[in-house]
Amino acid sequence: MSALPQRLASAARPHGQLELICGPMFSGKSEELMRRLRRVGYARKTAILVKPAIDDRYSVDEVVSHEGQRMAARVVRTPEAIMQLAAGADVVGVTRASSSTTR
Repeated sequence: MSALPQRLASAARPHGQLELICGPMFSGKSEELMRRLRRVGYARKTAILVKPAIDDRYSVDEVVSHEGQRMAARVVRTPEAIMQLAAGADVVGVTRASSSTTR
């Protein structure tokens, strides 16, 4: 079997990738996420940033880094809501609530 039919079959299915930004507190995870989402905008792609409703440390509707960088975010109460917001977006950035905000 040649590689061409296999390549065509896989091209018909939607695909994507998952990237995790991991590190200890104050390591720049939020800033790196915001940097990546800004680059998506430069490429004329659509991106959204999502944060859990429980994370209201610095702002209710923005992700704010410890260094003070800010980016507007959509607030969700359930993981299922992320899928609804993600429809039509090329890239979806998701933050998590820090251990200091979980109740």
